[in-house]
Amino acid sequence: MKQNGFTLVEVMISLFIGGLILGGVMFTFISMKVTTKDTMAIGDLQESGRLAINIMQRDIEQVGFWGTYYDDSFTAVNTTVSSLVPTEDGESIDCFEGVNNGSFPDLTSSSNFRTIYAKTTISKDNLNCINDGIIPPNNKETDILQLKFLQGNLQYVPTYNNDTITYENKTTENDNRTAYFFVAEQEQAKFVTGAYLPTNDNVTIWPYTHHVYYIKEEKYLVNNKEIKVPALRRKRLVNGKMTSETIMEGVENMRFLFGLDTNNDSRVDTYKSASTITAAEWENRKGMLTVQVFLLIRALQPDPGIKLKNQKYILGEGSVKRELNFNDNYRRTVFTTTIRLSNVGGNLWRI
Repeated sequence: MKQNGFTLVEVMISLFIGGLILGGVMFTFISMKVTTKDTMAIGDLQESGRLAINIMQRDIEQVGFWGTYYDDSFTAVNTTVSSLVPTEDGESIDCFEGVNNGSFPDLTSSSNFRTIYAKTTISKDNLNCINDGIIPPNNKETDILQLKFLQGNLQYVPTYNNDTITYENKTTENDNRTAYFFVAEQEQAKFVTGAYLPTNDNVTIWPYTHHVYYIKEEKYLVNNKEIKVPALRRKRLVNGKMTSETIMEGVENMRFLFGLDTNNDSRVDTYKSASTITAAEWENRKGMLTVQVFLLIRALQPDPGIKLKNQKYILGEGSVKRELNFNDNYRRTVFTTTIRLSNVGGNLWRI
């Protein structure tokens, strides 16, 4: 029986066509792999920026709310401070800068208690309590934000049964932790440490805290290789001291601009950076209406496939902008939002 096979020309043509098909499949696979990697990297940046903004926003929005305390200042006449000053290794270590800017009001001071404060810095040592802050590359500045506020959930809630008043404890704090509370009674206020039993039904009790946001460079071990990652950190008043905790990795720089009402019409008429706000403006709780937040988020590791030179990122606008330039292989993006301080200005401490 005669059998016919493929000629050499047919085999060459078949191999050529097969090679084209295989090359197309490999090209599609590589393209999809690169696209998937890029999509995941961008998604990680988006998630980091969104979560960092949301965490800070919840704290900033609480500034100016003081429960059922309706006075506009804390003085020796209307305020009692029995809370313990934060300590570390037996020494008093509080976060403060300037006049009347510690965890609790200074009743001997003629200045108003600062409940929100920020500073621009290139130093790792700040506010008397930070000694591990990041030194930005190329001596570019970054900001630090200090907030003091009520956490918004009542510690005790009155329950009425005929002529008897009882109080239900609503705290979720661990009983072994030193908690701080603010006792509000119209024109009288108290800062206390630990449990406080109300004496009448005009009193409301709220968890009180002091937070400081800053950026620190942290070290991680990835595939047996040590990498350095900038991270958003927070000092938090808890258990008798300012405790440090990591909030979000990848936050490389942050900037705050404050919307001020300088003519008392309950509208923002100018924005100022932390370094240009005066002491009087920090202490005027009715004059600061909004806070603009800018975060520069960086990928945790460089991407060799990115060949970007002279990367430029702008935090802010106009004369108050901060321009950052980089020549590396890290992905970056800027996140920004404007937060309204709902309990200041024309809405001062409204509940």
